[in-house]
Amino acid sequence: MVGWSATAALAAYAQRRPGIPTVGWLVGALGITAGLSVGVVGAMFEFGELTFRLFHIGISLIGPLYIAWGALEYGVRSPRGRFTSRLFLSAFTIVPLVVLSVDRLSGQFAKAFPALGDHYDLVPRSLVNVVQVVVAIFLVSALVAVLRKPRGTRRFQLGVIGLLALAAVLSVAVGRLGLGAVGPLLMLGAVAALWGAAAMAVRPRRDELDEDEYDDYDDYDEDFEEDDLPEEPVRRKRRNADPYDEAYDGPPVRRAPAAKLRGVITIYTLGEGQEAGFDRIADEVVEEVARREPDTLLFACHTVPRAPLQRIVYAIYRDDLAKEEHEQQPHVIEFVRRSSAHVAATNVIELSLSGAAASDGLAALLMPH
Repeated sequence: MVGWSATAALAAYAQRRPGIPTVGWLVGALGITAGLSVGVVGAMFEFGELTFRLFHIGISLIGPLYIAWGALEYGVRSPRGRFTSRLFLSAFTIVPLVVLSVDRLSGQFAKAFPALGDHYDLVPRSLVNVVQVVVAIFLVSALVAVLRKPRGTRRFQLGVIGLLALAAVLSVAVGRLGLGAVGPLLMLGAVAALWGAAAMAVRPRRDELDEDEYDDYDDYDEDFEEDDLPEEPVRRKRRNADPYDEAYDGPPVRRAPAAKLRGVITIYTLGEGQEAGFDRIADEVVEEVARREPDTLLFACHTVPRAPLQRIVYAIYRDDLAKEEHEQQPHVIEFVRRSSAHVAATNVIELSLSGAAASDGLAALLMPH
């Protein structure tokens, strides 16, 4: 009952804030909870072939694999890395699932939680071992990706990854060792850790920059020195750049757009009563982009008169590299984090501009300095 309650809470999280990581964690929770339920039936009436197979499909295969894949989707932002992980996920779900479902079993069953090697032969055991190596690779990749992020978001996301790793390790331990009466407790611990990770990931954190929550920090600004500001991320050197500007960090010049511009339209649907909070955060990030990103040629946030809960952010970048640099800027990462508390849904449309016409002062009008 506890396991199914936690799984139902995960389903509610996935519905409230839909995303690939939460879907992966929900599938993992369903695998572990279904395996636990089958294990309880087997412990009461003695395990058989069907209950043994379902038990290990849930806790040795589906549970840890989808928990770790959800962790990778949560921590890694590279489209290539995510695509590769989905290929591995498909391969290491279908093949082991078929083998665990039809392979011959051996030995006598009992009421105690059986380990994987008690009744499966070499081939299914080897496949599950490979799957668990993939689980470890997914978790390590997610950890490395989080460690490379800015320090402000790193600690929070490390907590999420740590709970996910704990859930996967507990599930794998029960599958490999059985552990008798301790097994159900460890599986409940895995579901609880998974629920905690999902709750942390989908729940908006309290915004430490909100003025009404941290009025005590007002006096801090008076003593704040400009030298204490974090270093601005290093930008690439421009072709045909002025040596004087390179040496003395002169003001960036918005040159004429290159041939292959990139554009992104992001449509935000806000929650009820969240308009003012989102607009304040959007105004801040627009100002930061205008001040710090010479290769973001246009970055503007629009309201929609007939849809007051919608905001449209339109961006034009000099090229693909400029778009990547924009997404890695600390103020952009902070905007994504803070705006999640005000946004109910997001739709992103990527564009490749083949031609455009605009007046010379358009960017200056929309992006104040």
